[in-house]
Amino acid sequence: MPTPIKTTAVFLRPFQLPSFNETLPPGDYEIETQLLGPVDWIEPGTWTSSVLVHLHPRASHPGLDRTLTVPLADLEHAIAKDKLSGKALADFVLEEMLADPMIRLVMQADGVDENEFRDLHSARPQCEGIGHHRRSDDRGPEVE
Repeated sequence: MPTPIKTTAVFLRPFQLPSFNETLPPGDYEIETQLLGPVDWIEPGTWTSSVLVHLHPRASHPGLDRTLTVPLADLEHAIAKDKLSGKALADFVLEEMLADPMIRLVMQADGVDENEFRDLHSARPQCEGIGHHRRSDDRGPEVE
């Protein structure tokens, strides 16, 4: 039996999980993931990933350890929603991309710095009017 992979999820605000009828308090939650190969490799569309979340004890039952098994997608959605904290989804995606080491390596290999990357993915590029013009065939901006 494989060893579970333990990590921590940090929530800054109270959150809910669709499969659990309780608002959980902010804080650090220990997460366990166990990598198991599917028994039947025939239908990969039916595979579901789930994780074990160690819940905080209730004030009414301080010594009671509780765990909850939830789909990984539900936990990831709750973490993303908590991280947004009023930001637009595009801003969250941009920050996640910039935090990814593979994205950073590709940027470095292509000679793209963080400011260029942010400008490329912003709603209104900051370099408007600086060396850009439309091509005659209207395929997009061309840099001089």
